[in-house]
Amino acid sequence: MSKLELALDGDNHIIVTRTFKAPAEFVYRAHIEPALIQQWMLGPEGYTMPVCISEPKPGGKIRYEWARPGKPGFYLTGEYIALEPYTSIEHVERMHLPEPTPDNHVRTTFVETNAETTITVRMSLPSKEVRAMLLSSGMDQGMESSYRRLDTIASGVATI
Repeated sequence: MSKLELALDGDNHIIVTRTFKAPAEFVYRAHIEPALIQQWMLGPEGYTMPVCISEPKPGGKIRYEWARPGKPGFYLTGEYIALEPYTSIEHVERMHLPEPTPDNHVRTTFVETNAETTITVRMSLPSKEVRAMLLSSGMDQGMESSYRRLDTIASGVATI
């Protein structure tokens, strides 16, 4: 059962909400530190992330490369716009499948209440058509698979 909630706003926004039983500091770090990202942001089963570049500062680069035996790999590039520790991350990203998708402007917020952290990911896409393409790709299922891994990792730090 998915814990991810997905909502649409206007013609070109996707809003994803998910709660983790972990402090905001950890969940925030899991979104910017390469060693943590490579453990959970893998999408569907079978993928690895052999390349993970995350320079968490305004203008810093992002590059994630996914691989799976017997399947073509793909990657994401982007740049950080703004970071407020343990509260929010704003960045631009584009998938390369192999051609780059249009820019996806993403703002992720982290709100901690009673030792649980709720993230809200607001994606601003360039058009209704791009949003429909992203939704039809199964992105929510890949995100939930990744978030389940993050749940497992977070369960070890929830008592910190």
